[in-house]
Amino acid sequence: MNRITTALLAALEAVIVVAIGVGIALVPLTVLWATQFGLAIDWVVFWRAAVDVWLLGNGVDLTVQLDPAVVTALGLPGSEAPFTLTIALLGYGLLAVLLGRRTGARAAETPYRWVGAGAAIACYGLLATVLSLTAGTDAVRPSLPQGILLPTAVYAAGVLSGVLSGLLGGAPRGQAAGALVRRYRTLPAVARGIAATALRGGTAAAAAIVLVSAVAVFVLILSNYATVIGLYETVQSGLTGGIVLTLLELALIPNLVVWAAAWLVGPGIAVGVGTSVSPVGTALGSVPGLPILGVLPHGTLGFGFLGLLVPVLIGFLAAAVTRQRQASTDTAPPTIPQQLVTGLATGIVAGILLGLLAWWSGGAMGPGRLVEVGPNPLLVGLLTAVEVGVAACAGLLTPHPFQRGRVTPRNEPAAKR
Repeated sequence: MNRITTALLAALEAVIVVAIGVGIALVPLTVLWATQFGLAIDWVVFWRAAVDVWLLGNGVDLTVQLDPAVVTALGLPGSEAPFTLTIALLGYGLLAVLLGRRTGARAAETPYRWVGAGAAIACYGLLATVLSLTAGTDAVRPSLPQGILLPTAVYAAGVLSGVLSGLLGGAPRGQAAGALVRRYRTLPAVARGIAATALRGGTAAAAAIVLVSAVAVFVLILSNYATVIGLYETVQSGLTGGIVLTLLELALIPNLVVWAAAWLVGPGIAVGVGTSVSPVGTALGSVPGLPILGVLPHGTLGFGFLGLLVPVLIGFLAAAVTRQRQASTDTAPPTIPQQLVTGLATGIVAGILLGLLAWWSGGAMGPGRLVEVGPNPLLVGLLTAVEVGVAACAGLLTPHPFQRGRVTPRNEPAAKR
């Protein structure tokens, strides 16, 4: 393949990714336009609504000015004034990253990988600009700079990760990997060991907490199925409206997973100013009219504090596995100060990752008290760093069970005894 073919194919993939993202909301909205409104309303209204949802899912802020009739019907304090929606529907961003990674991996298989990656990102940015310019109305207006930059940055992150993974994984492309390895080897051996172990252990701990949170959300949805169905019946959105609402909630599920992680760490989340959902207890007022929010716990949980053991156990196990891997190598065992630094660094890595996820998962979901929805990222990051870091230190300092009764052979050097 030559440069032009590589660039055109990568640009086509970017177009497909944008079409999928916008089409997730546009297809059911178009069906709603045809069935419920009898084609009487201008279809452009639904097009703009789908683009607004796509932009919101990529982190773009939307400024909303409700119609007076809608304000009267909602009865929400503060809804008569313009307000901003800042909560990102992480499902859209996750989809863009995964599809972008696929584009980058394909580009990495060609001799012109950076041409393909650049063409895909440039085409995506151009489409994001066009969509942002066509989405604005007097009722809902996206932030134009964010509309140009944020969707492009989300997709570019996926593309670049796909290209880099291809560069590091392919034998013919070992030059880039070799340059990274050579630069890494210039660091002192102790620093290399601590950095590698902390990055590996902290990332694994954060991923494990998110995995446990995903399982918890799944269990909550199953156990509160009747409540969610009852809320659907209360909304009375009809079949097509229910499909649109369900797609919106599916895009919000990654947010719920991060919120569950914040709950397990300790700070919990807010669903409005002055509200709290944490292991200590739940204090809620009126919540947004999304049936999926019916899975939120209510009242005081007798054993809610047990959730705090999850990040502690995960940090301990991640460190114990790391220690076991260190014991299986021929390198000299680390000293106690090195193990303490490694454990604390592991907690810092996990805290940064979960803090960033908490920051991306929250925001303003409406006017008035709904300007504060989601976890506090600073508290989530700090408590994760403390819980995982202390547990990781304990896991690294705890002797391996097979090493406690180890008998040193007589002919083994004293340095190894």
